[in-house]
Amino acid sequence: MLVDFALILFLLSVVTGALWFFDVFKARKLRSKGSPDPWWVEYGASFFPVILPIFLLRSFWVEPFRIPSGSMVPTLMVGDFILVNKYTYGVRLPVLNKKIIEVNLPQRGDVMVFRYPQDKTQDYIKRVVGLPGDKIEYINKRLTVNGVAVPVKDAGDFVEGTVTNQRFLETLGDVEHAMLNNPADNRNAMSIPHPYNENCVRSAQNVICTVPPGHYFMMGDNRDNSADSRVWGFVPEENIVGKAFFVWFHIDSILPFPKGIDFSRIGSFK
Repeated sequence: MLVDFALILFLLSVVTGALWFFDVFKARKLRSKGSPDPWWVEYGASFFPVILPIFLLRSFWVEPFRIPSGSMVPTLMVGDFILVNKYTYGVRLPVLNKKIIEVNLPQRGDVMVFRYPQDKTQDYIKRVVGLPGDKIEYINKRLTVNGVAVPVKDAGDFVEGTVTNQRFLETLGDVEHAMLNNPADNRNAMSIPHPYNENCVRSAQNVICTVPPGHYFMMGDNRDNSADSRVWGFVPEENIVGKAFFVWFHIDSILPFPKGIDFSRIGSFK
């Protein structure tokens, strides 16, 4: 996300708000004396009551996002439009993303939106797998947390394009969710330099990491088609945006309108 939409809304709120106050407390007096408003005051002030509620809604309550990649399939599909709860993990100052009120902490199994640690202008979405202090082991396509294998149940095949994946129901914390493995994918574990890189040991496809304080280990549900904490490291607490909880629209960019709209995708998800 190259453009910081929150910053743009904040600046627009400040500018139109200043024009609105000028219009209310100064320009109206001039109008009563027969002096017309400059056009930019009239138009700018009229936008303030529209822009301010949008800014406050996106900053403190819910924010919409669109799923651009398949890393969270089958939970979230490419083309899903989702809502993210901004206050679940605490109230944060707009633009600065500085937490000012503690509410809840992320839990294993949450689907979380966060600022990508390698480039904070981008928003990523993954599932919380490891909490601060956890030891995470991903060996032979199986996940272990603090020495305990995460329970999985076979849920049949899942075809994604020309690829047939194994689908499992995995239980992380109190959340049971679907995840995919591709038995034919035997690529070696990749990594890029990141803070606390020394907390991880990698060999072949296997990754073992200890999550540092104030950080989280994130993974996509599409395990063999997700660049996540196994590659680029841990997510610091200050990068958290919010908890994803609802699909409000879906449109497939491949299929023509209106065939690309899938109303069956609408609803809450785990």
